[in-house]
Amino acid sequence: MTPEKKKQRRLRNLVLLSLLLLAVGGTFAFQAFNQRAINDRLNDVQVNVGGRVHDYYNRDTENKDVFVENYGERPIMARIRLSEFLETRQTGETDFTPLVSGSQRDQLDSWTTWIPSSDNINVRANVGNSDAFNRYSRLTFGWSREGEFAPWYMPTFNHDNLDLMTAAAGHARDYIAGGGATDGVTDGATHPGAGTDAYWSENDEYENGSQGTTWPGVIANHTAAQNLQQQRAPMTIEQWNNLQDYQKIGDFWVIDHETGWAYWASLLEPGQATSYLLDAAEMLDAIEDTVFNGSYYYGIHVDSELISPGEEFTDEAGASGNLADFLTGIRNNAMDGEGSNPRADVDSPPSAFNFDAMLPGRVFTMEGEQYRYLEDMGNGNHMIIRNEAIRNVSWEEQNDELVSWYAGLDDEVKAMVRPVNVPAPESVPGVADGAVQWNPDYGIRFLPSNFNEAALGAVVNDVTTIASTGSGRAFALSLADVVRLSGPEQGFQNHAGRVGARSSFWWLRTPATLDLAWNVRQRQMGQLIPSPVTDFPGTGGVRPALIINQ
Repeated sequence: MTPEKKKQRRLRNLVLLSLLLLAVGGTFAFQAFNQRAINDRLNDVQVNVGGRVHDYYNRDTENKDVFVENYGERPIMARIRLSEFLETRQTGETDFTPLVSGSQRDQLDSWTTWIPSSDNINVRANVGNSDAFNRYSRLTFGWSREGEFAPWYMPTFNHDNLDLMTAAAGHARDYIAGGGATDGVTDGATHPGAGTDAYWSENDEYENGSQGTTWPGVIANHTAAQNLQQQRAPMTIEQWNNLQDYQKIGDFWVIDHETGWAYWASLLEPGQATSYLLDAAEMLDAIEDTVFNGSYYYGIHVDSELISPGEEFTDEAGASGNLADFLTGIRNNAMDGEGSNPRADVDSPPSAFNFDAMLPGRVFTMEGEQYRYLEDMGNGNHMIIRNEAIRNVSWEEQNDELVSWYAGLDDEVKAMVRPVNVPAPESVPGVADGAVQWNPDYGIRFLPSNFNEAALGAVVNDVTTIASTGSGRAFALSLADVVRLSGPEQGFQNHAGRVGARSSFWWLRTPATLDLAWNVRQRQMGQLIPSPVTDFPGTGGVRPALIINQ
């Protein structure tokens, strides 16, 4: 929501409070209550599940950004649920009158759960009084700006996974830090920033403790990171069910319109942050018609639950139908009729898998290594790639590392691996960055628009194929391989899908110039960019690929 548009929505002489990762003070008061209701099982998990809900709010512009960051070392699953409260008081009256009879400002459990219509999340359903708020409040879901890539955020400084505080910035306030107050005045911000739209930008830095304020967490210097690009606008689970199977798992929010829970539709990998569930919370003109020169109090309470994929959401045992299928698909990173393959995080022998049933992009764990399934090559042959890059490996060292990594594989896995046709390192065709033109329809530096031999030369023909003789081996993908395997229904469906697990960059085998080589960036979220061959030793390296036969 642009500041200009939001300023048009300002109201006069009114008191506004929006809860959970919104904030408080002044004419408008939004308060952040997120993460306060995370299930206690999160405290009991013995792995480093590190999730933090962010809420950036500014009362002057009515900007409100709600999303989830995974700062830990393992993937997580995330869901968020909203509830609302509104009460009004006419001039001369002593007491406020709640919009929904029986609800109370200081009793959050009495607030009304936001329930969208089954076919339109922007309209509240006639369920449990949710639709009573349609006249007064408009929530803007998702994030979309024409011609712009995903926004930037400041990673949390709070890495205590037993701490249920949110990262509440600007006029937002956290429920715990604000003492649970619902007075529209108490402060409870826990994170730097003004809460305005696009407050953080690429390369912005913030050192906790250096500007007179120490926010919860470690004293450290952080650089702004980028939210995941919204692959689809938030939708209801009924709308989700109408998607093709290959479209059902990805970087977007899906709302169960029966319970109000909004689920992130894929595993959130370490170092990643979801796109926005909520982008603005605006009051409509009808509130003026109702209270005239009086006052009102409006609140949004955000409930969240962040879990390890090996755990279950609090009420998941009762899930059935589309919701049960959806949650299984998230855990397996694909909707592939999961009776045939183990869950993505379950380490299994090769005999446990039916690779013919896998969809491109599915993650699986085999004999101690986690892989991403790339494609069915026919005749029982399948291309797979290690899910996380092997770090601290330069481009010049990657071939030695490929040999070493392959030698350490389980013998049962190596028995499946096919020989491949890959050029010798000194013979790999390259292309300079300036020669490549990019297709804007797929986002920044995702797919070239001139990937043909006439424009770029031999590099477009460097596609890995199966060799008729020789021994099995690991290999690095070429630029041509990545281009061919990127896009809808492919192994790398979008930018985020190309980034290695735990936010790792990875080298391709394709050079650009004498000192540069192509790689998939992690910080630039899956973009194809040439870099110095000695760059990024700690944030990524080589990502071995295999062609296996079953």
